[in-house]
Amino acid sequence: MKYLKKTSREDISLSISCMFAVLILSGCVTVGPDYVLPETKIPAEWHNELKRGGATELQNPQGLAKWWTTLNDPIMSGLIDRAVVNNPDIRKVRAKIREQRARRNISNAGLFPTINASGSFTRRKGSEETGSGKETDFYSAGFDAGWELDLFGGTRRSVEASTADLQASREDLRDVLVSLLAEIALNYVEVRSFQSRLEVAEKNLKIQDETYQLAQLRYQAGLANEFAVHQAKYNLENTRSNIPTLRSALEEAMNRLAVLMGDNPGTVHSELKEHKPIPVSQPDVVVGIPADVLRQRPDIRRAERQLAAQTARVGVATAEMYPKINLTGSIGFESLTLDNLITPGSKVYSFGPRITWPIFKAGSIRSNIEVQSALQEQYLILYESAVLNALEEVENALVAYMEAQNRRQSLSDAKRAASQAAVLAQDLYKAGLTDFTSVLDAQRSLLAFDDQLIQSEGNIISNLVRLYKALGGGWSSLAPGDINPGSNK
Repeated sequence: MKYLKKTSREDISLSISCMFAVLILSGCVTVGPDYVLPETKIPAEWHNELKRGGATELQNPQGLAKWWTTLNDPIMSGLIDRAVVNNPDIRKVRAKIREQRARRNISNAGLFPTINASGSFTRRKGSEETGSGKETDFYSAGFDAGWELDLFGGTRRSVEASTADLQASREDLRDVLVSLLAEIALNYVEVRSFQSRLEVAEKNLKIQDETYQLAQLRYQAGLANEFAVHQAKYNLENTRSNIPTLRSALEEAMNRLAVLMGDNPGTVHSELKEHKPIPVSQPDVVVGIPADVLRQRPDIRRAERQLAAQTARVGVATAEMYPKINLTGSIGFESLTLDNLITPGSKVYSFGPRITWPIFKAGSIRSNIEVQSALQEQYLILYESAVLNALEEVENALVAYMEAQNRRQSLSDAKRAASQAAVLAQDLYKAGLTDFTSVLDAQRSLLAFDDQLIQSEGNIISNLVRLYKALGGGWSSLAPGDINPGSNK
């Protein structure tokens, strides 16, 4: 009996030693491809020559982070601050980050052993025909433990994938933030543009009404024919017919602003009812070089993290080809009476490794590896496409911003000439030296150029906003805790 106990202890010691040996070796192999940042060929400089509106100096991170402050409009800045807190899309992506963080924690838990406590009571009565027919009680209590050794890195690859997914969701928040800031600014510029266009239309409506009254007086005095009166009338009503369209567009822009800030339509009308000018931009924007876009744009950073996550999933799938070792053990007490449950004689235990190795699965494991590898290739293509689309957006925004300034200059000159022509035509008509058609043409041209000039000024700021958006500006203005709610990790 003593010999048997000694042998049992030696076996236990040997088994424990073997376990430690396996544990030491378990972290040595991680199957599957290691992620490497893909090389992307990008130009050293922009295709469009930067003339007015752009500069290639090193980007100013602070200026890009709060680009809207360069427009010097405190009302717009206040709307942006509120939208960042209350916008539904921002809140949705924040919730997505919390989800991904929890998923990473679930994956990380696979690296550690599991321990369960259990207890049971069973009362059994045997058959009087086949046995004694007595009632028997059975008590048990104990702990069970299990640990799947990550010999080939499947769990570690899973943690790697979930970590990259979490990082991608943070980049998604930053991308939504970049779009939100731009949308707030664009709609705000629309509001101010429609207000200015309404002012111009109402001003011209008043002038055309005076012209109509003048035509009537001259007709009644026999100095003009009835045709001039009708011409003045339809010119007046045509201008009047544009005002409801402008008011409707203004209402839509205000309602859109309210929704972007997470409010009901109509909640910002009181703040914006006072007509304010369109924000004015600084003459030049520091654009930097194309390589800056790759570092700054959240959509590119997100695509890169998604590629990293899928690369890790190839490793997860590859690990399924290799054996798995589970260490299991339990210790507890079993007794027929509750009084004797926690005693040395009722102690029980068991432990030992369990090895499983897939021998035949009809090629499903290799097919899954092929699936994950094909997905990896797709994410690589998506990353490359994100880079190309980003460069295209910047190029287009650059040329649009620069050419919009050229157009404004031409429209400004045209408006100045149209204004002088309208005054001169009015004077000549009063003096009887020209017909009424010249007055109408001059007034129509003045209204058209005035309206186009306002639209051009709004387009300049809108194109500037789109340029900042294309450069990925705005997301870094938040503190780390705002970007990564609940954690900075």
